[in-house]
Amino acid sequence: MGDIESNGEAYNGHKVMEVLRPPYKSSASAFGDTVKETFFPDDPFRQFRHQTAATKFVLAMRYMFPVLDWGAKYKFADLRADLVSGLTIASLSIPQGIAYAKLANLPPIYGLYSTFLPPLLYAIMGSSRDLAIGPSAILSLVLGTILRQEADPVKEPELHLRLALTATFFTGVIQAGLGVFRLGFLIDFLSHATIVGFVSGVAVIICLQQLKGILGLTHFTTKSDIISVLHAVFEHPQQWNWRTIVIGVCFVTLCLVTKYIGTRNRKYFWLSAGAPMTTVVVTTFCTYITHAEKHGVSIVGHLKKGLNPISTHKLFLTGPYVLASVKIAVVVAAIGLMEAIAIGRTFASMKGYDLDGNKEMIAFGVMNTCSACMSCYATTGAVSRSAVNFNAGCRTAFSNIVMSFVIMVTLLVLMPLFHYTPNVTLAAIIFAAVIGLIDPCTAYQIFKVDKIDFLACIAGFLGVIFISIQMGLVIAVTISLARLILQMTRPHTSLLGQIPGTNVFRNKKQYPGTMKTDGILVIRIDAGIYFSNANYIRERVFRWIADEEDANGKSGQSSIRYVIIDLTPVMNIDTSGIHGFENIQRILKSRGVQLAFANPGSGVFEKLHKSKFMESLGQQWVFLTVSEAVQVCSSLLAMENKGLAE
Repeated sequence: MGDIESNGEAYNGHKVMEVLRPPYKSSASAFGDTVKETFFPDDPFRQFRHQTAATKFVLAMRYMFPVLDWGAKYKFADLRADLVSGLTIASLSIPQGIAYAKLANLPPIYGLYSTFLPPLLYAIMGSSRDLAIGPSAILSLVLGTILRQEADPVKEPELHLRLALTATFFTGVIQAGLGVFRLGFLIDFLSHATIVGFVSGVAVIICLQQLKGILGLTHFTTKSDIISVLHAVFEHPQQWNWRTIVIGVCFVTLCLVTKYIGTRNRKYFWLSAGAPMTTVVVTTFCTYITHAEKHGVSIVGHLKKGLNPISTHKLFLTGPYVLASVKIAVVVAAIGLMEAIAIGRTFASMKGYDLDGNKEMIAFGVMNTCSACMSCYATTGAVSRSAVNFNAGCRTAFSNIVMSFVIMVTLLVLMPLFHYTPNVTLAAIIFAAVIGLIDPCTAYQIFKVDKIDFLACIAGFLGVIFISIQMGLVIAVTISLARLILQMTRPHTSLLGQIPGTNVFRNKKQYPGTMKTDGILVIRIDAGIYFSNANYIRERVFRWIADEEDANGKSGQSSIRYVIIDLTPVMNIDTSGIHGFENIQRILKSRGVQLAFANPGSGVFEKLHKSKFMESLGQQWVFLTVSEAVQVCSSLLAMENKGLAE
């Protein structure tokens, strides 16, 4: 077998460029770079470099409290836009706040408490200009469903309330902790397909549960699966009330029609935003003058006036309920962040600004922790209200402050006006708000693009509606993680061929017209090489060789003399991967086949040197490009064949 020197000089008409080792870097420095890329990929400290101490303090305050940043640049035009947006989302938040509290099996007043204080806190610490903060349908149902397993809201309403507040407190602690320790990447394990399936399943359950209010049922299941809900709906048809059915159908239709009009034409966004409040006003007035509550139409009842009372004495910070509250908080924290960050980043990309996920986690964490001490349950950036806020033209988070001011006036003055609000109205508002979250079009698109992603999507959906909300989420995440593990343990490899007339080598399956060089096999590994896939890669390399040898035997071509492995996509390798390469080289050498590498990355190349593998392979068998490796090996093969012929 020929010998070559890799010294940058011309060899047989080809200039062989030496692959250089990266500059020396200590282990501490390498570890520091890894930590930085893991926890600080956005380099949040860049702005503090080369600044005076006073400037650093100001920048730090603006970083921690974004209100100081946008507040200093606030203009009159921003105020006008934010006033319109704030008043618009307030008209939507009042009925939704009351309705969503009932989803969580909490007194309706707590929905308004949770719509007043959290937006104020978020406006100070949050960085999104578009999120409208408050209770959300999904978060409310998840919280209410899991809490019911610990305390019956009918038999033990006080315990149920205290657990809700305690779970909210720990939700904030978990969210803030994720942000402080820069662990926001953990939320990324909730893939897009998982979110679509989970949210659609929860939306189906929410819609079905509203049939209790729309049909006027007095007996209903405490379970959330679709079988139990449908059984409860049809178990007592004699309880169906035609008055509530008429009210429910009419106002669900009104809300859906106005939402459709607002979606089709953004300048009519106010129609969909004002429909819920219009529904509440009309049905409350009609119930009051007709005394429909005496004819089977249930009403909200008394709502006491006043701002949020202090609730620190209601929190379980010791005792047997702490662990239960923390378990609930883990699920609520993940779903709350998933919902808020997803919708926040969507609007941020549409307006051209960045949203720091870790800062948002800290903001939501502080908001929920403090709010739990003031009679608020878990809140997040609600999808429907945020969409209305965006369409209304909000400029900054001041729209949340405007909304909070309106809620404050409502709590102080207007609460008696909601006494005669029918519960069927709240059911209609919830039904219209969440039915749009059922997204079959996106699910079908996922099915067309990626079947395994669709499996995670449909598993999450079916798990939620047939088992439980928690199990649906667990099943979907498990499938997503299983797919990730499968991709890590069975990475893609490909056989490369040369595109005619070029020095470019590409996958032969993708480009069937590529040419292969007689006696040379070029293989590309498309992933990092670790203990989890090292054996598979070794086996796959020898399978490529065996397949090629079989093909050469049938066509009469010469056997393989050189195997070139393209390491361009391989960004990392561990000791198991190096050991796998040692096995490959040893077996190939025993067969009279030479191993060569093309374009190893700096980290990979350094580890190959430190492990002494390069002493065994030889620096001369590492090339800068696949093309260079093939040219040199072809020349050596030609020289060998010429020598044999002579």
